[in-house]
Amino acid sequence: MTKPEDGAGRGKREMKISRPEGMKKSVGILAGAGTMGLHLVSGPAVGFGIGYLLDDWIGTDPWMKVVFFIVGVISGFKLVYEDARKISGETQKPRVQGTDPPA
Repeated sequence: MTKPEDGAGRGKREMKISRPEGMKKSVGILAGAGTMGLHLVSGPAVGFGIGYLLDDWIGTDPWMKVVFFIVGVISGFKLVYEDARKISGETQKPRVQGTDPPA
């Protein structure tokens, strides 16, 4: 048997696709943005669900729903803020109480 010299056998070789580092970073940013949208929805939904269950159990309709919905909204915005800082690269190390920054 002879080897095909016109390139007919090249289709069986494995092709490697190299992705630039910038593309990997862009995908990470898009994934973070998608997570931010989920946090905006899931925080209030979970808060309302907890409030609904507590109202049914304690019988304080509608107060626990309102309170836990507000807590869920605050939690959702806090998580979005943390994700935005993580994406922008502005995360700071927590300061230890009683230590001053170097002058």
